[in-house]
Amino acid sequence: MAAERSTADVLDAALHVREAARSATRGAAGVDTVLAALSRVMEYDHASLVRWDPLRRRHTTLAGSYPDDATAYIETRLHRDPMFPVLHSPARGGVWLRDAPRRLLAASPGYQDVLSPLGIEDGVAQCLFAADGRYVGMLNVSTRRPLRTPDPARSVVTLLTEALAATVDPGPAPHPGPAPAEDVRGAAGSRRPGGLSPRELQVLAELTAGRTNREIAERLYITPRTVGTHIEHILAKLDLPNRAAAAARAVAWGIEPTA
Repeated sequence: MAAERSTADVLDAALHVREAARSATRGAAGVDTVLAALSRVMEYDHASLVRWDPLRRRHTTLAGSYPDDATAYIETRLHRDPMFPVLHSPARGGVWLRDAPRRLLAASPGYQDVLSPLGIEDGVAQCLFAADGRYVGMLNVSTRRPLRTPDPARSVVTLLTEALAATVDPGPAPHPGPAPAEDVRGAAGSRRPGGLSPRELQVLAELTAGRTNREIAERLYITPRTVGTHIEHILAKLDLPNRAAAAARAVAWGIEPTA
């Protein structure tokens, strides 16, 4: 993708990604066509779309171009990487490599042992969630060349997440286990399949900043009463006594509010 491409060009390319995703969802085309279309949105050296298997407790690659060792890490170890709780938080959206907390990159085998040796300098890891809040898989994109700033592709990838999630979503499992981050964190999600909803995770992230219900409501564009209801649900699901305990749990998981 040429560096001088306009926002209109990127948006036009995004429409092709969405159409490819719809075709893949219907079974009319392979998932590899989605990644091929995505290369017109942002140039990359490696990319993959993976599905989360809640019964086998691992990811399965549906389409990808990473080397075998990197693919194996994504499939079997990424959900236990110290970086994953940050990736898995819907409050953050995708995590771009240049924006990732340095302290977490230093502790991440996925970055230190897999991406860094490949010369990766930029890219995005985007967790994908179904409309009912289930974690269904991930998009991983890596490039050896830093992306330009600002780059419309960053926003476009976020806008495409619904279509990408539908592409990898096999539907609810008959007896689903907890989402991977919940398993790693040892949260109440292991006792309550499904764990916290995406909105509850957003509220939980805001609690770590010590914000009031009104402040959280203003940031998330909901009412203070709705925030209070979400907090009640969070405390019940995680079996915690108060919001301070919930904030402490979020910090332990590496969940942070968006800027």
